[in-house]
Amino acid sequence: MDSTDKQIISLLQDDAKITIKEIAHRLNLSTTPIFERIKKLEENKVITGYHAQINKEALDLSLMVFCAITLKEHHADYLKKFETDIINLDEVLSCYHLGGNSDYLLQVVVSDISSYHVFITQKLANVENIATVQSSFVMKEIKEGKLPVF
Repeated sequence: MDSTDKQIISLLQDDAKITIKEIAHRLNLSTTPIFERIKKLEENKVITGYHAQINKEALDLSLMVFCAITLKEHHADYLKKFETDIINLDEVLSCYHLGGNSDYLLQVVVSDISSYHVFITQKLANVENIATVQSSFVMKEIKEGKLPVF
């Protein structure tokens, strides 16, 4: 991957709807090599998709919570079952398997504290093998970033 590929990635992260023509113009190249580079980045799984960035508040999802989860058992079957169960919870935006004090970190979005209570008591409580849940509530989102392209 050269500097042109990195510039293309940066432009696409800023605006996934940018046209090949606009990328070519900004990089002072013709459209054909830009198209071919993007296709190659997709084939090599560097670019894995294109997404719209949605305003959470516009969808009445103004409460973001990070949940640190510790499991009771750590056998591979238990981990796989936990991950499968979490994938099916719509409120969970992200799930990370961690090293350290917690086993998993969930990023959860809901409309308010009452909705979070329902999530914890009626959904997450039904996931087997959870020992502890520690919730941290986001008061203000400072930065939602893109990947650095050096």
